Amino acid sequence: MSKHGAPTDVSEQLKALAGQEKFSQIKVAIVAASWHDVIMNGLIDGAQRAAKDAGLEARTTLVRVPGTFELPVAASTLAESYDAVIALGVVIRGGTPHFDYVCLAATNGLTNVSVDTKTPIGFGVLTCDNEEQGLDRAGLENSSEDKGYEAYSAAVMTVAALS
Repeated sequence: MSKHGAPTDVSEQLKALAGQEKFSQIKVAIVAASWHDVIMNGLIDGAQRAAKDAGLEARTTLVRVPGTFELPVAASTLAESYDAVIALGVVIRGGTPHFDYVCLAATNGLTNVSVDTKTPIGFGVLTCDNEEQGLDRAGLENSSEDKGYEAYSAAVMTVAALS
């Protein structure tokens, strides 16, 4: 996996925002699918690390849904009460077109939620050809990327930018 072009000081930016009174009042929801436990636990842990760095640990709520397909409806409901929603899921390609349908539905659904509600949605849905790709992006000890942390950071930094 390549981090080419990724922002380099995200954790420092979050820590700087944590000191701002207005920022410290935002409410964040993490909505996470339940398939692929090891990968999902890594994504959730990454998002929660970002919440801690942002000083929003106590103002962040975790909601679990059955799968990635259910993320948009949950995000839509949560967007009514939260300033940002982080959507975490993983879809691994199999031998049928199911992968394509779920990925498209989740992507389009979450985009629509964000635009329609004007609520930043952190997109932490991994769409992988195999389990190894998911593990490499899950923010685990030997992962090259931490997509849970990145999704949380993107959403709350967007809230700050729009405030």
